[in-house]
Amino acid sequence: MSKVAIQGIRGSYHHQVGIDFFGKEIELLEFMSFDELVSSIVNNKCEMGVMAIENSIAGSIIPNYALIDNSNLKIIGEHYININHQLMALKGTKIKDLNVVASHPMALLQCKEFFKKYPKITLVEDKDTADVALRIQKNKIKNMGAIASFEASKIYELEILSKNIQTIKNNETRFVIISKNLFEDDSKCNKASIKFVLNHQTGSLSSVLEILKDNNLNLTKIQSLPIVKTPWKYSFFVDTTFSSIDYLNKALKLIDEKSEFLKVLGIYQNKIR
Repeated sequence: MSKVAIQGIRGSYHHQVGIDFFGKEIELLEFMSFDELVSSIVNNKCEMGVMAIENSIAGSIIPNYALIDNSNLKIIGEHYININHQLMALKGTKIKDLNVVASHPMALLQCKEFFKKYPKITLVEDKDTADVALRIQKNKIKNMGAIASFEASKIYELEILSKNIQTIKNNETRFVIISKNLFEDDSKCNKASIKFVLNHQTGSLSSVLEILKDNNLNLTKIQSLPIVKTPWKYSFFVDTTFSSIDYLNKALKLIDEKSEFLKVLGIYQNKIR
């Protein structure tokens, strides 16, 4: 049975993705931080991990790009889910009774418009959406609410006070599946994640983008991150889809010639949105 690391506990969105992507014939190991999740794979405690990488409202989760890169892990898959946030509390509680609502910072950000109607409620950042729900039930914390999934409300027997409170209803998060190694069989793969570093010459980035275009590769994401040890220099993280692995390999060869550094972060199947 494969061991798969998730950030958070049962009822979290990572838990949902783990079940959706792998099915139920796996062992999910829970970690409260992305650092611990990555460490579990690096140290062979888990074979794979589920990691949120970007959200359609809040954008990229920048530290997770760095974690994958710095730990030399590979992206072997991706999965998208629509994030529907529920406001929940102990049964019998009303919204007017709440003094505090706690959740993951990303969940709070995605629901901030809702809470403008309730200025007396203090919003508190926490490590995991579902873990807040668990604590409320376990410790019978009155006057405190959680923002978590519908599944978390069922697991921890909390009452939903308001449904789907995220500001934008079509709120999707992209998760990546990470491992130590790339897939050996890339015949069914049609998406790649790469990192490259360029010099400061005029047109250096546009020349790389031209290589993608000339080889029928479609750019789906580009993200820059500062290189910590070199002020004002940046790495570029790019996601691109391709119709042929030969086109990808040709493009990678040309990008390698144009760049100061090139690294393949993953080759996997694209989940078309």
